[in-house]
Amino acid sequence: MDRTERFYKIELMIRNRECVSFAQLLEALEVSPATLKRDLQYLRERMDAPIEYDAAANGYRFGQQFRGQQHELPGVWFSEKELHALLTMHQMLSGLDEDGILSRHLQPMFDKLSGMLGADEAEAKALSQRIKLISTAKRRVPSEFFETVGSAVVKRLRLKLRYRSRGKSGQGNALSERTVSPQRLVHYRNTWYLDAWCHQSEGFRRFALDAVEAAEMLAEKAKAVSIKQLEAELDQGYGIFAGAQTREANLVFSADAAQWVSKEEWHPAQSSAWLADGRWQLRVPFVDATELLMDLLRHAGQVEVVAPAELRHAFAKRLRQAVEMLN
Repeated sequence: MDRTERFYKIELMIRNRECVSFAQLLEALEVSPATLKRDLQYLRERMDAPIEYDAAANGYRFGQQFRGQQHELPGVWFSEKELHALLTMHQMLSGLDEDGILSRHLQPMFDKLSGMLGADEAEAKALSQRIKLISTAKRRVPSEFFETVGSAVVKRLRLKLRYRSRGKSGQGNALSERTVSPQRLVHYRNTWYLDAWCHQSEGFRRFALDAVEAAEMLAEKAKAVSIKQLEAELDQGYGIFAGAQTREANLVFSADAAQWVSKEEWHPAQSSAWLADGRWQLRVPFVDATELLMDLLRHAGQVEVVAPAELRHAFAKRLRQAVEMLN
C-alpha cells in the first residue's frame, strides 16, 4: 500500500466509523507506529485534514465542523502513478501557457498534488524540470483578453470583440466590432483561437486571440450550439482553416519520406495506402490551401500533388518562386 492509498484509507475509516483508534489504524494499514504518526501529521499540516485526537474516546475523528458531513480529502482517490501523470500534465500546460494565465489558477490544486506525493518545493521543481516543451513562432495573447474570453466560454455568455482580421496578401487588415457566442477555445500550433457563433455574419467563425484588441463579457446568454454541429462546421478542413465545404487533396510521398510521414496524422478523416513501389498515398480534406501548402513545402522534392489541379498548380508556383529567390 503506497502513501496515497494510506491517506485514502485513513480518511475512509474515520469517515465511516467517526472515531478510530491508533491500534485500529495500525492493523488496517500494516505500517509501523512511526509511519502512521507521520501520515497523520502530514494529513493535518500539509493536506489541511481536520483530524483531531479525542482523548475521551481514545481515537481520531474529524473536527466538530465536519462531523456528520461527507468530508473527503481533495484528490486522495488518485494513485501515486496518477499523481505523477497529473503533475506531468501541469508542466505541459505550463509550456502552453506562457503568460501563466491558466497555471496561476490551477497552481493551488497542483501544490496539493505535490504534497500528496510528499514532495517539498525543491522536489516539485526538480520534477517539473523533467518535462520540457519546445515551441516556436508563438503569438502572444494579452492575459486580460484570454481570461475574459475563457470566462465567457465557461459561463456561456456572449462577448463583444474588437477584432483585427488578417487579410490575404495585398488586402491589408480590417478592424471590426462584433458580438459573438463563444463555444470553445482551441490551441493549435502555439496559438490560441476562439470558435464562436458570430451574430453579425450569422455563422460560425474562428478568431485568433492574438488579433483581439478588446473583449467585453456581456450579460446575455450565448447561443446554444451542439458540439456535433460545431465540429461539422469548423473541423472538416485541414489545419486551422474553417468551413464546411471541403475538397480532397491527393498526395503521394516518396519511399524515403513515407517511412516517417506514414506515422503522422494530418487530419482525423484522412485515408492512406501503401503503393506497390513503396511510396505512400495520402488523401486529406482541406478548405483553404494556405496551410496545406506550407506543410507540403516541408517535403519539397519528396511529395507529388496529384489532385486537385488548382492545388497542384499552386504548389508548383510556390516551388518556382523559391527557386527564383535563389538565383
